[in-house]
Amino acid sequence: MLEVLATCLRLHEKAATAETVQPTIETRTLSRGPNDVLIEISAAAVNTSDVKAAIGMMPYAVFPRTPGRDYAGVVIDGPAALMGAEVFGSSGDLGIRRDGTHATHLVVEADAVARKPSNITLAEAAGIGVPFVTAIEGFNRAGLPMPGETVLILGLNGKVGQAAAQIATWRGARVIGVVRKNEPYVGHASAPIEVIDSSTTKVGETVRALTNGHGADIVFNTVGDPYYQDGHESTAKLGRHILISAVNKIVQFNIFEFYRGRHTYVGIDTLALSSIETGQVLRELAPGFASGHLRPFPIMDSAIYPLSRAADAYVAVLSSSRDRVIFDPTA
Repeated sequence: MLEVLATCLRLHEKAATAETVQPTIETRTLSRGPNDVLIEISAAAVNTSDVKAAIGMMPYAVFPRTPGRDYAGVVIDGPAALMGAEVFGSSGDLGIRRDGTHATHLVVEADAVARKPSNITLAEAAGIGVPFVTAIEGFNRAGLPMPGETVLILGLNGKVGQAAAQIATWRGARVIGVVRKNEPYVGHASAPIEVIDSSTTKVGETVRALTNGHGADIVFNTVGDPYYQDGHESTAKLGRHILISAVNKIVQFNIFEFYRGRHTYVGIDTLALSSIETGQVLRELAPGFASGHLRPFPIMDSAIYPLSRAADAYVAVLSSSRDRVIFDPTA
């Protein structure tokens, strides 16, 4: 087995705030096990969950560890069929309960990787992970959007919102998206997206008007409680409501309207998915990227950071940067 000296970010204890996260840079010897691959990482994304774990907002995060959930790179040791392959991946446990991707190298199960489509770059592939996995896992659990169905996305221009819009329009559904100020949809889609500005419009009434009183067959709430009531009021009979996040944990729940509407509520936590489970999800999505129906987030040069500027990258992510923040561990 090949043995490499990897350069890794290390978090030794939780920080009080994002501004005080100060990862150290250390070297560690890595080699793979019999069912693993050793990957030379070309790019690794920084997610909000990476930063939240660093400041103690995820009680199951272990210390010390190397953070990072998403990655793309080249297999330098592993099964013959994967040697030299450009791969990408993500996980609910990487960077949280085990050493992750903010490093020059990564050891992960061979069944956890997806081959990178040739029409996207390694940096773009590194940014696919958490947002697209969250979106497709929500749809898989709630029932995939179908032609003729209406999908309402609350928090349209966030990364998960954009991923959900791409997947839903790829599958032929009509998409209505909600934003918090007057702005257009900023992402890719396979069909036009109708946008509601929640700062000036009553969301539920508008959705009902746009659908001739029917409502949304699927409500994908990427924000949580700030949009909970809007989503509830917009849900069609037999509609499915996907929830992935919360600002405040408690909402007022109308049991009568829930059962009379025969609604289904689906909670999604991708941190519960292993690397292998996440790899299967990404392999499911890969044909969409290969065909161009799905597109990775654009990677701006200004949003690419060396490992030595990890603290700046974490602050940018927790400050709600619109850019997909990426580490280049070779820089």
